[in-house]
Amino acid sequence: MCDGTGLVEFRKRFGDRFYDVGIAESAAVDIAAGLARSGLKPVVCIYSTFLQRSFDQIFQEVALQNLPVVFCVDRAGVVGSDGPTHHGLMDIGYLRMMPNMVLTAPADETETKLALEFALNENKPVVIRYPKDLVPKEKSVSTACAKPFELGKSVVAKRAKKSVIAIVSYGSVLTEALEAAELLDRDGIAADVINARFAAPIDEKIVELSKKGKALITVEDHTAACGFGSAVLEMASTTSGKPVSGPIAVLGAPKRFIKHDTRPTQLVEAGINAEKIAQTAKELLNK
Repeated sequence: MCDGTGLVEFRKRFGDRFYDVGIAESAAVDIAAGLARSGLKPVVCIYSTFLQRSFDQIFQEVALQNLPVVFCVDRAGVVGSDGPTHHGLMDIGYLRMMPNMVLTAPADETETKLALEFALNENKPVVIRYPKDLVPKEKSVSTACAKPFELGKSVVAKRAKKSVIAIVSYGSVLTEALEAAELLDRDGIAADVINARFAAPIDEKIVELSKKGKALITVEDHTAACGFGSAVLEMASTTSGKPVSGPIAVLGAPKRFIKHDTRPTQLVEAGINAEKIAQTAKELLNK
């Protein structure tokens, strides 16, 4: 899978540091755990849906032993013409339940590099999820995205004066969240946009916004069930101190298999495009 995971050039340049185990995903995780146990920092690159095959090895060999294995989870989210077998819409759910696992999702090219630097400097398992999509070689979608990653810390991608709602985005859908904020601005609704960066651990400051009465919308390229938004709701229900008073809406893919189509069309079907986010914001505020 070196071509699909973008490792052809790496294999040419660093042949003695490259292992191709074919499509034996569970074996790949086992090997990586052994390398980590020997003091190395292995990077495992596997498609999101195929990583499901190694669920037991991630639990037993990596999470349980808290080994510094970096998982680069390719094809996270909807994948266009590859269809239902390749949509990576479940990885947050089956990975964030495991102790010791750190889950992060970069929003653009700049953050992808920063996330890898962060992961390689952590002494624990770190997951980096990213979509099958073209990454334009241009400036970051937000200057905040150029800041180094800090464990469990989000960044504010757009701050609005007198904002009444915050759109909290996880991963590549940050572009949709920022576009939604622009649509709302045209209608006189001020919205902040937060780039969550982490699904495990969650930044407590996100829940603090709701405690202050601000409405929240979470957006992710993943099923709404068991994903990033669910993690925010869990934190909101368990944190001590002042109770949550602002409404929270979770936007994610529905609990059904999404058919082959273009990625933009699938984002619309999943309800995580800019127009749907803006519509949800208005409905939330009207309530």
